[in-house]
Amino acid sequence: METRELRYFVAVAEELHFGRAALRLGIAQPPLSRAIGALERRLGAALLERGSRGVSLTGAGAVLLREARAALDAVEAAERRTRRAALTAAGHPSVVLAAKAGASGELLAKLLDVHAAEPGAVAVDVLLCGPGEQAGVLRDGRADVALLHRPFDDTAGFDTEDLHTEGQVVILPAGHPLAVRPHLRLDEVTGLPDLPLPRWPRPDGSFPDGPGPQVRDHTQLTQLIALGRACAVVPESGRTGLREDLAAVPVLDAPRVTTVIAWPPHSRSTAVAGLVRAATTL
Repeated sequence: METRELRYFVAVAEELHFGRAALRLGIAQPPLSRAIGALERRLGAALLERGSRGVSLTGAGAVLLREARAALDAVEAAERRTRRAALTAAGHPSVVLAAKAGASGELLAKLLDVHAAEPGAVAVDVLLCGPGEQAGVLRDGRADVALLHRPFDDTAGFDTEDLHTEGQVVILPAGHPLAVRPHLRLDEVTGLPDLPLPRWPRPDGSFPDGPGPQVRDHTQLTQLIALGRACAVVPESGRTGLREDLAAVPVLDAPRVTTVIAWPPHSRSTAVAGLVRAATTL
């Protein structure tokens, strides 16, 4: 299969409408329909159900959609990494490190300092991401290496080294009655009617149902907590540099969080290897 065919199929499968898919691709509808038909004949399987009520995926089509997305992501990742390899060969080496904005700030600063002190260290471009985005940018080639956090981030398919494990705390408004407690339990935190937990976006941009406010970044979150509209359970390192109008209380039974440095298993980049080596000395 050609990447062009995969892109055509993904557009139709996501739009479930040939006209919208053609518009998205910038082509006319008839050649798009012919291309999908030819793909089905070559595979010997119906990928789409076409009816008076519209288009839907068959079981085989659902499998191809999943595999096609992964294949196209891999092609884009290869293109990006090849361009960076070309820059390295031309005397402009660098490595892109993805990290969650507002998380592991102290560890990240130490890592950059230790790496910079190594002989022959290359430039490190830091890509700050929203919650849960680091694994995606590592897979699609926008980053060469990433700081991920188990059990929240997906580390499947990556090589990893554990860097730091810590407990979690709940961030509350400083004046809240629970802010003076020495510790809390998860059921006490999740059951607060006046301070619901925030709702972070899913990978597709939608938000789960629930009473908490919709939050997209760390700045929004801290302001909502200070205003008495939410609370948040975060790794213990999140209390570093906490604003005066916020308080952190340990949550005894919250799962422990392990920060790992992750990279693609097929990487042969000496720049990535140098950054990983620096991280393991922290």
